[in-house]
Amino acid sequence: MDLFGNIAMGLGVAVQPINIGFCFIGALLGTVIGVLPGVGPTATMALLLPLTFGLPTEASIIMLAGIYYGAQYGGSTTAILLNLPGETSSVVTTLDGHQMARQGRAGAALAIAAIGSLVGGSVATLVLAAFGPLLTRAALSFSAPDYFALILFGLLVSIILAHGSLLKSVTMVVAGIALGTIGVDINTGQFRMTFGTMELAEGINFVPLAMGLFGIADILRNLENRGSGMGTVSVISSLWPSRDDIRRSWPAILRGTGLGSLLGVLPGGGATLASFASYSLEKKVAADPARFGKGAIEGVAGPETANNAAAQTSFVPLLTLGLPTNAVMALLVGAFIIQGVQPGPMMLKQQPGLFWGLIASMWIGNLMLVVINLPLIGLWVKLLRVRYEFLFPAVLLFCAIGAYSLHNSGFDILVMAVFGAVGYLLIKLGCEPTPLLLGFVLGPMLEENLRRSLMLSRGSLMTFIEHPISLTILIAFALTLVTVVRPSMRRKRDIAFAEEET
Repeated sequence: MDLFGNIAMGLGVAVQPINIGFCFIGALLGTVIGVLPGVGPTATMALLLPLTFGLPTEASIIMLAGIYYGAQYGGSTTAILLNLPGETSSVVTTLDGHQMARQGRAGAALAIAAIGSLVGGSVATLVLAAFGPLLTRAALSFSAPDYFALILFGLLVSIILAHGSLLKSVTMVVAGIALGTIGVDINTGQFRMTFGTMELAEGINFVPLAMGLFGIADILRNLENRGSGMGTVSVISSLWPSRDDIRRSWPAILRGTGLGSLLGVLPGGGATLASFASYSLEKKVAADPARFGKGAIEGVAGPETANNAAAQTSFVPLLTLGLPTNAVMALLVGAFIIQGVQPGPMMLKQQPGLFWGLIASMWIGNLMLVVINLPLIGLWVKLLRVRYEFLFPAVLLFCAIGAYSLHNSGFDILVMAVFGAVGYLLIKLGCEPTPLLLGFVLGPMLEENLRRSLMLSRGSLMTFIEHPISLTILIAFALTLVTVVRPSMRRKRDIAFAEEET
């Protein structure tokens, strides 16, 4: 079946009333959590994972995906109006977006952000539809050594792209891998690191761990910072951008689309990396870089396009290889497994309706987001005035209900509370929890493919060199590692992240 036939099949799935309804719910929820500072898609999706038990597979995955790319839209609203990014990927939007709002051009900034997001998301979805099957067919030729090398390289890239020092990032990945080994060894039947606790025989459950690391930890962090003000809401002018705004914006939108589509595929990269890279690119190609930071509309168009394009293409490794590239994709792996679906190269053959239905729903969701965002800007501004002290008790309650509903066990609530404290401690220590979550998800896959490779080769490590794909990936791994540990490269990395934080 050709590309257009596959897209038509996906649209047939996506336009079913229940799937359209949950696509709208996901887009709306994503917009709301993007607008509300401190409430991100990772924490929200972690809270909603238990609810997907009773939903059809297509509807639940479409809704969770909508939350992710919807949050990229909503984050620009507070970034422009309040100089307060709702999402980390919208941090760079504050630099010029809020300056435009202070100049009475908030409407133009919001409109260009929405247009760029629509273009970037739609084109990136087309990239996913065009190249996803090709990558899937290539993935079918991967053997156990190839998967081991690929996962190892993915963990290395996630370490490089994580905030904080390299040592902290490595520690987080190793800790995640160690947590993933808890439970019964499937090959020997031996208990590993259960400490005599039978509740750990099946390992740590993904949902309470994710809810603790991101949901509870975010609540504690926000309560600590609740005294910080949000600023004054800007007056919103006409939403229609001028002819000069459009002339300056469309090249930035095209560049942001290409850059975001490429960077979204990288492990650990995603929307945040794409938005900062796009802003840097726009400053370099601008005839007058001094305009940036003073209301340059290219500083809004490029990053907002790039972060939405990256949000779409980050699904490529997940759907084709079964490998999550960031914390949100790791949560989606959990959602797929809850529904009895294994994401990866066999998904296209075994679940073509789900594969193409999810892709088609992204086009529908992006159109919905334009309709949701621009007319409801006034509502989002009112929502921002709700005190966080009234919001967090409800979030805590839903966390506890979600954790308990997994196995009707209070132990999962205890696990969630423990990892909530751990997540808060990691924040205070300057350690990013995302590499830990990726290590937790990818660790068992890394171990399984390593042991399978060694069993098939009778314990010979030469099997990783004898396979051309694994050899190529391991060479790339070694070159990347050598480059990263060089002092000059480490200084550039520290400077880049220091610029992001400012």
